[in-house]
Amino acid sequence: MSIKQQIWYWFKRVILLLFIGMIAFLGYYHKEATYGIRQGLGQLDIMFNAKPLDVYLADTSFTEEQKSKIRLIQEIRQFTVDSLGLDKSNSYTKLYNQHGNPILWTVTACAPFNFEAKRWSFPIFGTFSYKGFFDKQLAKQARDKLRDEGFDAEVGEVSAWSTLGVLNDPILSNMLNRNVGSLSRLIIHELTHGTLYVKNSVSYNENLADFVGDEGAKRFLIYKYGRHSIEYVTYMARKEDRKVFSEYILKGTKELDSLYLSFPESMSVDQKNELKNKKISEITKGIQHLQFANDRYCDYFSDFTPNNTFFMGFKRYRGKQNEFKEEFDNQFNGDFHAYMTYLKETYKPLF
Repeated sequence: MSIKQQIWYWFKRVILLLFIGMIAFLGYYHKEATYGIRQGLGQLDIMFNAKPLDVYLADTSFTEEQKSKIRLIQEIRQFTVDSLGLDKSNSYTKLYNQHGNPILWTVTACAPFNFEAKRWSFPIFGTFSYKGFFDKQLAKQARDKLRDEGFDAEVGEVSAWSTLGVLNDPILSNMLNRNVGSLSRLIIHELTHGTLYVKNSVSYNENLADFVGDEGAKRFLIYKYGRHSIEYVTYMARKEDRKVFSEYILKGTKELDSLYLSFPESMSVDQKNELKNKKISEITKGIQHLQFANDRYCDYFSDFTPNNTFFMGFKRYRGKQNEFKEEFDNQFNGDFHAYMTYLKETYKPLF
């Protein structure tokens, strides 16, 4: 057998082995593969239809306020690199026009009588406690299936997400409806995910991004507008409202957790639900006794009753804020570059 024939012989066998491996992978992970293909197609549709920012800056259908926020996002991007120590990327250098429509929904689920989240595992990416869908009907179907299995489950609309540095995420046009403080916080939150995302640690990742987004937005607003500006003062007032609300919901979450732990094994599901619903009713009504700068929080539960997924979400995003703040201030003296360097050296990023 000549060298050319030997090369062709081994090439065919490598291709055959790869093909067999792919078939075996798809057979074992067929549900995950189907889901991944759907998500990939949805994401690619957004990436392929996102256009350079100059197109929208010259578009007369976009208002001057929207255009000013497109430019503002470019300043925020640079600020995160210069002042917060986040990695430089090309995210938010294009824009996808949603035409006012939502484009992504997440399904979350939780055990009915404890705060154990439903988790989904995906090869390479790890474990997540939520699932995203570009098709709302598929999200509702997944939610209903989980409810049939006994979970508390909900569908939530997503206003932004990160591809964790794998792709260059575009600006979503609905982002431009936010005020400058909220927009700053959102962009910094998502860019934090692109800098550091620890595998199988959703709670850590979301709490970190929320902390960096909040603290980073404060610093950006001072840098851009000044400490006495209406932008900064408004942001801080709303931040205090978020803090009061979050701490109240986290307190309610602990009370619910204590209630669930008190349930004896002999207690019926109906009895458990009765006590659970009574406690949740107490929590939602108690919001009326809190002091907010913006009264909209008093009507937060006027059109829905939360279940375990709602309370679990606050644990995921806000439960460790004080821990990050203490570490940041006490060990790094408020130095973002030092802090982010430490985090990237300590925790292995997903990519």
